[in-house]
Amino acid sequence: MKENIINYLKENGKSNINAIAAALDMAGAQKFPSLIKEISKMESQRLLRFDNDGSISLRKPREEKKLITVQGTFRANKAGFGFLQVSDTEDDMFIGRNDIGYAIDGDLVEVAIKKPADRLKGTAAEAKVVGIVERALKTVVGKFILDDDKPKYAGYIKSKNQKVQQKIYIKKEPVVLDGTEIIKVDIEKYPTRGHDYFVGNVRDIVGHQGDVGIDVLEVLESMDIVSEFPDAVLEEANAIADAPSDKDLVGRIDLRKEITFTIDGADAKDLDDAIHIKPLANGNYELGVHIADVSYYVTEGSALDKEAIERGTSVYVTDRVVPMLPERLSNGICSLNPNVDRLTQSAIMEIDANGHVINHQICQSVINTTFRMTYSAVNDMIAGDEETLTEFAAIKESVDHMVALHKILEAMRIKRGALNFDTSEARIIVNDKGMPVDIVVRTRGIAERMIESFMLAANECVAEHFSRAKYPFIYRVHEEPKSEKLQKFIDYASVFGIQIKGTATKISQEALQDFMIKVEGQPGAEVLNMMLLRSMQQARYSETNHGHYGLAAEYYTHFTSPIRRYPDLLVHRMIREYTQATDDKREHFAAVIPELATSSSRLERRAIDAERLVEAMKKAEYMEEHVGETFDAIVASVVKFGLFVELPNTIEGLIHVTSLPEYYNYNERTMSLQGEKSGKVFKVGQSIQVKLVRADKETGDIDFEYLPSSFDVVEKMAKPDKSDIRGKRNTGSSRGNRNGSALKDANDRNNQSGHLRTKNGQGKTAQKAFYKDAAKKKKKRKG
Repeated sequence: MKENIINYLKENGKSNINAIAAALDMAGAQKFPSLIKEISKMESQRLLRFDNDGSISLRKPREEKKLITVQGTFRANKAGFGFLQVSDTEDDMFIGRNDIGYAIDGDLVEVAIKKPADRLKGTAAEAKVVGIVERALKTVVGKFILDDDKPKYAGYIKSKNQKVQQKIYIKKEPVVLDGTEIIKVDIEKYPTRGHDYFVGNVRDIVGHQGDVGIDVLEVLESMDIVSEFPDAVLEEANAIADAPSDKDLVGRIDLRKEITFTIDGADAKDLDDAIHIKPLANGNYELGVHIADVSYYVTEGSALDKEAIERGTSVYVTDRVVPMLPERLSNGICSLNPNVDRLTQSAIMEIDANGHVINHQICQSVINTTFRMTYSAVNDMIAGDEETLTEFAAIKESVDHMVALHKILEAMRIKRGALNFDTSEARIIVNDKGMPVDIVVRTRGIAERMIESFMLAANECVAEHFSRAKYPFIYRVHEEPKSEKLQKFIDYASVFGIQIKGTATKISQEALQDFMIKVEGQPGAEVLNMMLLRSMQQARYSETNHGHYGLAAEYYTHFTSPIRRYPDLLVHRMIREYTQATDDKREHFAAVIPELATSSSRLERRAIDAERLVEAMKKAEYMEEHVGETFDAIVASVVKFGLFVELPNTIEGLIHVTSLPEYYNYNERTMSLQGEKSGKVFKVGQSIQVKLVRADKETGDIDFEYLPSSFDVVEKMAKPDKSDIRGKRNTGSSRGNRNGSALKDANDRNNQSGHLRTKNGQGKTAQKAFYKDAAKKKKKRKG
């Protein structure tokens, strides 16, 4: 259609929409909307232009000045600016609020380079959006609001996505909406110069305000994470037998006589991994890691397989799971329930006293687990609880061997340089109405770490096996951190008086391990570990083996969770197919792996974003009941516009600089705030007393107020340098960087671009108003 429109306009020159529709046989109710959408898309791509009389013509390319343009993904910040993400290996480009055009978060855009990056100054390249190649936002979910301002529309919705600021007006539908609905709409028109709003059609009524769990459902639906499976997928799942047949066991290694059991959380229903262990005569251990053979039931190209690719991963939020596979599989035939035969794929490893795998076998198998164990029960056994030891006497010896092997494997990983980012995670407890009633910190005992050790060993073993065989394969990779981010962390650590051996371009994992040992148990240790974690690159899937930096592993993949991760399912499929490797099979997997690796990485990030959004929402909802209460907290981060503080239960919030009782200078080098009169200093890791003043479930924002206390630290005032003065003029920036992943924006993005402090007019205005008011009060006192 695009080509036909261009050819028609080339031949006929300026024309109107009706003439184009008639010429291209696109008139009528069925075809005309498609033509409108294509013309709108072509205008966004700057291929067409609309004149004042409504006529359409081809846009002439600029000849007077050829711009250097780049395509990439636009990543919006809810404060109004954004970044262009070109690739995982290149630095993002900063796009100011006046240069984003009508780009929306996730859009594929074309930008013109306004200013190149300056590595010496640490500033990112600046760019301006000149065209939108492809829209990412196709559907939106939100609360429907009745509105008479625009008579041709029934009303509008405001997206749950805070990066979408404009209203989405809804066309009048045959179904009458009363303003209580949560609706999902298909976007028909995007904001342009002519109208600063979206237009959409109702696709589905998700629910109604007040429905139990509607808040979480709204978040999930807004990110196209849907619980219901298509009929074709459910039909395939229902056609699968409830138990393996004798035919299914042909060619499999029979491990049903081994003492095999699962260890999971008490509320887990999809049990996809089991363990057996036994000492060998030579002093080594045999460790069997047995994983549900999901790929046996989910065959390539089936409806189940296509749906699993679309979902990529199961999504775990506070009170529910959105599974990758229907429950009939994940909780049934593919769950390694006790005392029933189950088909598995096994990595059976001989591990020596140094934690090295010296022999291994990767095979299709059948097992029958002895017990369905929980982490808490195994931890009780390890602690010597007599009642639990008596109840599970049949596996006591196995558990003892598991603890011994875990210690060997853990010591091996530490010796080779693996980094242990064991940060606190929150567990949000909700009632039957979905309301949060408590927030506690998750604890990890020996049982949890033990199973993690065994899964890591199996993943490494499988990855090394296929890498050495030189077969096309999918790897879980974690590349070395970028030197710029690592340098910022090294500078940050030096503020605490901690020197790290090496430089940003040449630093060993042992040096980072040494740092983590030094800060362990110190004030702010967890914050410093989090800062180190944020200086790392993001792990992803790839067809090329780049190793895993965080684990200090030369080979790594995901093999152990095919029920909930598609890459694991793909690995299982390759294990089966490569038992009789042919050139055709190699060529096939070499062709499909890159796209599946990219989509799986993207869908994993979507799941993480959804989990963080729901967590932030539920934490804010929980804190709504505690407004006005006082808490002891830790300073988690200090930025120009204030400080983020964290409570012991992981809840995080902002103390905005304008709420502080005096003017505070921001020191960019030490990343601290210091009172201009009192000399009070706020630094990362410092204890502080705060009062909760606001919690907003809708945005996930939590605001605190500083309270004077015995925690306060006063330091001798240093003469401000030029960077301090600049901070003084521009302190009070965006409120938009908060809670968990948002802190990354507040620190990394701010430091990377060097523009957050100057691009946010709203923060500057608030700061000016605050100090103007303070000046008036001072003058009044003098009078």
